[in-house]
Amino acid sequence: MKAYKKILSLILLGSALAACEDFLDQQPPSYIVPEDYYRTEDQVQACANRFYSDILPSHGGGYGLYASDGGTDNQANQSADNKYATGQWKVGMSNDNWSWSLIREINYQLNTILDRQEQNQISGNKANIRHYIGELYFMRAYQYFKMLRQWGDFPIITEALPDNEEMLVAADVRSPRNEVARFILKDLDLAVENMTENFENRHTRVSPDVAILVKSRVALFEASWLTYFKGTAFVPNGEGWPGKVKNTDYKYPSGDIDNEIKYFLGIAVEASEKIAEKYKGDLVGNTGEIPQAESDPENPYFSMFGTLDMSGYSEVLLWREYNDGMGVTNSVEDGVQRGNRGTGVTRSLIESFLMEDGKPIYASHDDYTYDDMSLNKVRENRDPRLTVFLKVPGQVNCFKNMDYSRGDRMIIIEPQKPDITNGSSDWAYTTGYALRKGGTFDRAQCTVSYGANAACCFRATEALLNYMEAQYMLSGSLSGKVLEYWKIVREKAGFKGTAIDPQTTISATDMQKEKLDWGAYSAGKLIDPVLYNIRRERRCEFMGEGLRWMDLTRWRSLDQLITENYHIEGFRLWNSDMTGLYSFTEKNYDGSSSANVSSPSLSNYLRPYEKNMTANNLFRNGYTWHMAHYLQPLPITEFQLTADDHISVEQSMLYQNPYWPVEAGMPAEK
Repeated sequence: MKAYKKILSLILLGSALAACEDFLDQQPPSYIVPEDYYRTEDQVQACANRFYSDILPSHGGGYGLYASDGGTDNQANQSADNKYATGQWKVGMSNDNWSWSLIREINYQLNTILDRQEQNQISGNKANIRHYIGELYFMRAYQYFKMLRQWGDFPIITEALPDNEEMLVAADVRSPRNEVARFILKDLDLAVENMTENFENRHTRVSPDVAILVKSRVALFEASWLTYFKGTAFVPNGEGWPGKVKNTDYKYPSGDIDNEIKYFLGIAVEASEKIAEKYKGDLVGNTGEIPQAESDPENPYFSMFGTLDMSGYSEVLLWREYNDGMGVTNSVEDGVQRGNRGTGVTRSLIESFLMEDGKPIYASHDDYTYDDMSLNKVRENRDPRLTVFLKVPGQVNCFKNMDYSRGDRMIIIEPQKPDITNGSSDWAYTTGYALRKGGTFDRAQCTVSYGANAACCFRATEALLNYMEAQYMLSGSLSGKVLEYWKIVREKAGFKGTAIDPQTTISATDMQKEKLDWGAYSAGKLIDPVLYNIRRERRCEFMGEGLRWMDLTRWRSLDQLITENYHIEGFRLWNSDMTGLYSFTEKNYDGSSSANVSSPSLSNYLRPYEKNMTANNLFRNGYTWHMAHYLQPLPITEFQLTADDHISVEQSMLYQNPYWPVEAGMPAEK
């Protein structure tokens, strides 16, 4: 297929047909595929295998999956994200995220396999073949969910379209976002219908339970989006909705937006409860203790994230395997030893964790007083999840498979002071705070190119948290199984006594003191303490697992940055026990382009993006926000390709996302 696509591109270069080929990545005709393919069970399995590496969550470079919250209020990368600046994110002629390659390939293979299956032309175990077909439905649904989060309204295409310009243009029509979400849910139902329970016991393949969990995630996402963006240009029939031009008489399938919200919430509750009930007794517990020697007892919760093989952890529904011998490796363990390889945890995340007594840091007393004068004190008497995952000076970093002949002494002990001045170095601690989530204490896993730490794609704990949020949004109360599930999550996190009871937290919460947390807001306003603490629980449980940006957008939790700039901060550097550990002179924090820490006149807390306070630093005054940035701008080429003359964007059936212009090189209008 790849060879064919390259040849076709050369033949049709410069023609309108080749342009259409680009925008829908049209599938090759059937004669390109050998007639004897898609005819055996192992060939169908190979088709499904193809998409695991391209679609599912995985470890990338550096700190891998556990750096996935970079660019949010949870984690800060070494460079600030331009979406939080004015005028830096612009409409492009192209946008690599508007890509049909994976959807195209799934459609072609799925349709071909279904056709062969109907004609009884595939040999092998019928149940196995059906399972692989279910995996393909899942992969299409998951890829479409990615597109929904980026684009909102989006074309729904399920066929491998022929080499026909008119048909390709006609297909490139955006469906309202809720219709896309409904399509995704339908694909997930087909996945469940085709897949076999307990198909393989290592949980490295998609299962019906994975599809049901993702169904709850998709439904909750869309219900949240419709709730918090209701009445705006970001939902069908909202004021200024760009899709109105092409969908003049659009009506919600359920009647109106309120019924549509209830529809999605109902599905989220039902699907999440199904998984929660099945796994609530199998969630992995946190002892609250972090091993510092091979003789120390294992903490299963800690070990789960850094193991090479997650098949022994009952709450892991799907994980990605890495293998040094096969050349499929990652650098997660190395990232743990290197201050997370340039991804630092923010002050906002650290302070969102409760004290050990279940109360916010500002409501604690006696033995539970919050103290951030040093890194070691920050983790004292805190949420046991923070206790085991936050790195602090003096901790042992490695105690397994040590090789002192190669200089392993250098990485045994966590440095007394984090290296916050090293710029773009891999050893730099961006915020002063760093995690050891995903770590193993195994030096053999710590070489840059040869780590094989497993990647957790989906955990059953999410089902309990999805249920809690969806049920509360649906009923406005702690009805159903909300408190039951909440207490289970707390207990497994390591809380004890009255701290397990969410009411302990809710009654002590002052929303005016939670403003560092973007999740405390929706549509620019602080939310109620119950909903906020449900969001807080989710944030702390899934820190570094890549859900934060999805959650912030569906909650519409960035509006407040439009009127008040936000300052990304790390650990307390100034006027603390940490200050004396560094030999700073005024040149280190004078605000010049060569300054390597932020000035104490700005804040006692390190501001990684406000070291350089010269005019060329776009973030010297903090983060700001633009409403348009909740979605990506459609590339101009797509408008041109779908116009009759392939030039005039006005003739296209497409429409731009809210507050983005239809002119290349231009920033958001609002």
